[in-house]
Amino acid sequence: MEYAVFGILLLLSVAVVAIALERQRFFRRIDARGYTSRARLESDLTRRLNVIGTVASNAPYLGLLGTVLGIMLTFQTLGATGEMDVKSIMTGLALALKATAAGIVVAIPCVALNNALRRRVRERLTDFDEAHGG
Repeated sequence: MEYAVFGILLLLSVAVVAIALERQRFFRRIDARGYTSRARLESDLTRRLNVIGTVASNAPYLGLLGTVLGIMLTFQTLGATGEMDVKSIMTGLALALKATAAGIVVAIPCVALNNALRRRVRERLTDFDEAHGG
């Protein structure tokens, strides 16, 4: 079960990196002064940033879900087999806790990327305001 969570987190990480790179390229080539509508500029600048923010805020919960499911599976296996093998219990619990760590490892860079990209949005909006007397 934890491996499914790891896979989802990896997939989300790849999507976030792809979006961040695309947005970075867009910010480099955009001329905010060429826009006539601030609302249109803001819409173009913030496109897909909500995905990064959503991953940033929900990745720890996905990791926690993996941990909870891993612990439940470990205890269910322990109850079904009746064996008190410390090695298998600790291995299952360690893997479960790695899911939470993975969620946090994904979330922290996503928060940083989201903040950096939103800063670039504010800079471009300032460029627009200066060019249009706002």
